[in-house]
Amino acid sequence: MREITAKEVQQAIEQEKKLNLIDVREVDEVAAGHIPGVMHIPLGLLEFRIQDLNKNEQYIMVCRSGARSGRATEILESKGFEVSNMVGGMLAWEGEVQ
Repeated sequence: MREITAKEVQQAIEQEKKLNLIDVREVDEVAAGHIPGVMHIPLGLLEFRIQDLNKNEQYIMVCRSGARSGRATEILESKGFEVSNMVGGMLAWEGEVQ
């Protein structure tokens, strides 16, 4: 499983690189604070929403601590997607939050 740190994600955003972030937390968790521009797909709905994703794009999975996003990364990898897990999740995030 490929991993990326929260700091690396933050630096890429600050450099205005196009990132495809997917937050797999529950609705109430995302409402309490999320990375600006993130796509929200709760982990339980991920397999139902795979058709909304493009296999030609790279994705970064985000959750609270990195465990659920790790599972999401494994799911998408098994379906042929290029995906990374943001290590430490939102607990490690020091950037802007909406």
